[in-house]
Amino acid sequence: MSDVNHQKPSITAPGLLKLGASIVYEWLTIIAIIFVSTGLFLMIAGDASHGIRRLFLQCFLWLVVGAYFIRCWIRTGQTLAMQAWKLKVVDERHQLLTMRQAVARYLLATMSMAFFGAGFLWAILDKNSQFLHDRLLKCKVVLEAK
Repeated sequence: MSDVNHQKPSITAPGLLKLGASIVYEWLTIIAIIFVSTGLFLMIAGDASHGIRRLFLQCFLWLVVGAYFIRCWIRTGQTLAMQAWKLKVVDERHQLLTMRQAVARYLLATMSMAFFGAGFLWAILDKNSQFLHDRLLKCKVVLEAK
């Protein structure tokens, strides 16, 4: 076996500006997903402005957005925004995330958002500009290899 197979690929961490721009683009994608999903939910369930239907709608939207992220992360390592900004999420071995890692990443990112984005703001202080949830899960967002 050649040594080429044992070398780690050259991985470059994106700068904060690129990460921030990707997050803005990500929010636009999420808003579109939420609009379409809400429309479908309302067509099936009717008014969801209060009560148990509102709770079901919120859970449904969280699951739909989660399905989008998890599918993207395990299939290609890239969401639509990450493709546009040439970013990719990988594990510590520079491989695509497993289902377990992707689900954990989504859960931790959700908790980060619930705490005013603290885990995302962590990237400002982190020496490698990593989000807190990525640091905890030993994965990272990198510039896509050319």
